[in-house]
Amino acid sequence: MPITKLKEYLDSQHVKYTIISHSRAYTAQEVAASAHIPGKEMAKTVIVKVDGKLAMAVLPASYSVNFDLLKRTVGALNIELATEREFKDVFPDCDIGAMPPFGNLYNIDVYASEKLAEDEEIAFNACNHTDLVKMRYADFERIVKPKVVEFSYI
Repeated sequence: MPITKLKEYLDSQHVKYTIISHSRAYTAQEVAASAHIPGKEMAKTVIVKVDGKLAMAVLPASYSVNFDLLKRTVGALNIELATEREFKDVFPDCDIGAMPPFGNLYNIDVYASEKLAEDEEIAFNACNHTDLVKMRYADFERIVKPKVVEFSYI
């Protein structure tokens, strides 16, 4: 969704948020640094396949996905990183690698790291590599309804 549609969705859900423009950056850590946001508050979206079905693993930029832990935690037989080719058509309105963590808008499950809930606010890519959204974590959890589980490590 272009940023205008993302803003419309957030507005329709009565979410207070800030749009932050930053210099072009591609990794979550680069985005966090460019926007002067702590890496722990920058939520990155990693597309995974859980037993062959696409899902989002959302975690702080400064953390990594522990695939074995995620597999045990969600009771899956297999979890692996999805390739860009496997998911690019699911997010036709987003730049590759800039998907917001709203799997509910794309009919895919969202697994959020419990580490995200430790901060009052989170920030995330807004469908492109030059804008991000900053909002309360509680609002993210309310509108996305992610499965909050343990799967990330520094």
